[in-house]
Amino acid sequence: MLTLYGKNFVSRLLLGTAQYPSPEDLRRESARARTGQGFWALIEELGCRVLANTAGCRTAKEAIATAEMARELFGTSWIKLEVIANDDTLQPDLFGLVEAARVLSADGFEVLPYTTEDLSAAERLVAAGCNVLMPWAAPIGSARGLINKDALKTLRAYFPGIPLIVDAGIGAPSHAAEVMEMGYDGVLLNTAVAKAGDPPKMAEAFAKAIEGGRLAFEAGLIEPRDMAAPSTPVAGTPFFKIDHAS
Repeated sequence: MLTLYGKNFVSRLLLGTAQYPSPEDLRRESARARTGQGFWALIEELGCRVLANTAGCRTAKEAIATAEMARELFGTSWIKLEVIANDDTLQPDLFGLVEAARVLSADGFEVLPYTTEDLSAAERLVAAGCNVLMPWAAPIGSARGLINKDALKTLRAYFPGIPLIVDAGIGAPSHAAEVMEMGYDGVLLNTAVAKAGDPPKMAEAFAKAIEGGRLAFEAGLIEPRDMAAPSTPVAGTPFFKIDHAS
């Protein structure tokens, strides 16, 4: 079972909604005095937890302000923290991310930071109060899969007690299964499902791939070898010579 900030989840698949693509949209919703509560009532009825997002923020100050508005609007202290540095790659601003994480954690937020696979940044985010890390597999929406597998494996090994959820760049269920086979705790994605020909069926495919990958990790994968290893050993096996009559 997946446990994040003391809350248990049956599924290890987190689906994004892109409901608020910019801080301006969130401010407009807040100004309308919670007129979108019908949607959130449905989410609560389904038993889903809302994870607000600071997507579109370019500075720590803007991300902090957006998180505070989200907490007031949605009634949750959970926040997916994004501080974007580059418009082309949507790579996180690691300096601003750590700064915002420190302020929000001290203010009672449960912060889930969208970061890279950089180990030093991860250490600083944990020191800032983050009990969950969300490294990318590849740039947002790129569908490229795991572009730095070794770094992701190192991150998993370095933080055995911290929930790690891969966020961004996952394009196929096989990518998600590979992440889970590494021992990651979950996958957050949006584009791969939202832009599929049949989104519900694709979501089901991802859910099954994630479950299968986790089961494989828990069962214990064998290590790859450079040479062949016969599945049926020949050592000690009796052989009989048969002479054919001429």
